[in-house]
Amino acid sequence: MSFQIETTEVNPPDWTSSLTYQSKATSRPTPGDLRELAWKARQRNRSLGVTGMLLYDKGRFFQTLEGPPKSLSVLWQSINEDRRHSHIEILSEHIVPAQLFGGWDLLSYHADEEPFHKVDKIKPQHGLTSQVPALMELVLNGDDLGINAFVASAAEQGWSGDAIITHLIEPTARALGDAWLSDDCSEVDLTIGLSMLQLAGHAVRHAPTPQSLRQRRYSIMLATAPGEPHALGTSLLADLFTDAGWHVDMAFPDSDQALANQLASQKPDALDIGLSDALPRQQKLKLLRQTVERSRFASPDHLTVVSVGGRLFADAAATAESVGADHARKTASGSTIRIAELIRQKRQLPR
Repeated sequence: MSFQIETTEVNPPDWTSSLTYQSKATSRPTPGDLRELAWKARQRNRSLGVTGMLLYDKGRFFQTLEGPPKSLSVLWQSINEDRRHSHIEILSEHIVPAQLFGGWDLLSYHADEEPFHKVDKIKPQHGLTSQVPALMELVLNGDDLGINAFVASAAEQGWSGDAIITHLIEPTARALGDAWLSDDCSEVDLTIGLSMLQLAGHAVRHAPTPQSLRQRRYSIMLATAPGEPHALGTSLLADLFTDAGWHVDMAFPDSDQALANQLASQKPDALDIGLSDALPRQQKLKLLRQTVERSRFASPDHLTVVSVGGRLFADAAATAESVGADHARKTASGSTIRIAELIRQKRQLPR
């Protein structure tokens, strides 16, 4: 097995290589073993100028590494000689314009341990956040009437629609994803739970949009990433943009080509592409970048702003620049104003 990306004079001196591989652990590591592995890898990666992501799940490692080609070659030799894993398989190796994980020496997630956002360990940062575990219990019990009553009660207590979405519905979706990752619920429970949150979100009312923004009459296409089954964020956005007076088209494409065809036909001012709000779709970033590029090409004379969203962006695990977008939303709330401002700036329109 070998790894090498040929260098040529046409490449700038600071170009970046990316390598992704998977392997099988030769023995089941303990949580302590995994922590030690991550700590040593961080030290080694920092010394080589390498960043990346390491996942361990039920006996399998999955790692993406990026950095100078010479550094990756040195690191790859060490990886091949490591007896803690076997059946090493390269999944991809290519040149990237920038380091996607540039802020990290290593990000590790161990599905054999407790997930990062376990429901009973949520740290309240907002008055509504403390109510997430209670809403989560209703969701896992499939109590749709209880969920609707719970959200309605939050509104009656004076919480704004934006606050309910940002600090109650969206965090509950992430907690539901964590429950699935830790095998505390099934995929069916996850799908049904997100659907019930989606329906409850439709009852949330939002603050009136400034008249100056309504007069613009912008248009937007709200799409799930091709093949993405979770549409909570896209659904919440549909209510927000419709209430704000935008012309809204929806898309649930199964391919980049299907999305491109709809963009070419509808010719919106802006496009929002959503990944799952419940699960960290780290492996989808490369595909999302391709989707963004294809979308811009499909409607070059009309599409002004491309926005992206999903748990990856809410957790700040990825940025708009990571996928070539203009904006990455951490929450659905406030998106109408921010995207309108970006359209205005790009077109240099008066306020």
